[in-house]
Amino acid sequence: MNRIENQEQFQQQINQNRYTIMKFDATWCPDCKNLDRFIGDIVDEHHDKSFFAVDSEQFDMLAEEYGVKGIPSLLVFKNGEKLEHLHSKFAKTPTQIREFLSTLHSSENQ
Repeated sequence: MNRIENQEQFQQQINQNRYTIMKFDATWCPDCKNLDRFIGDIVDEHHDKSFFAVDSEQFDMLAEEYGVKGIPSLLVFKNGEKLEHLHSKFAKTPTQIREFLSTLHSSENQ
C-alpha cells in the first residue's frame, strides 16, 4: 500500500472517479501494526479500488478535517467526497474490514 507523501497527492487521489480508501494510521499504533499484517490480502481482493496509507500525525489537519478520532481508520472517498468511515474500534479484524468493503458497490468503467 502506497503512503501519501503530501496534501496535493491526497487531494489528487480522493478526487478520482473510483473508490479510494485512505487508511489513517501512526507508527506507534499497535492496532495499526496488526492491521498491516493482513491488509495486503484484502487490498489484493479489491482491484477496483485504490488504497493508500496516511500518517495521522504527519497529516493531523487532514485527520481533523475528515473526523478521524481513532486509528486505524479507513475512509472511503470518490470524486472528492467522503462516503464512508470505518472507525478504529471496528477496524481490527479481517472480517470487519471485508464486511465494510463489501458494502461498497464496484465503480463502473474503471
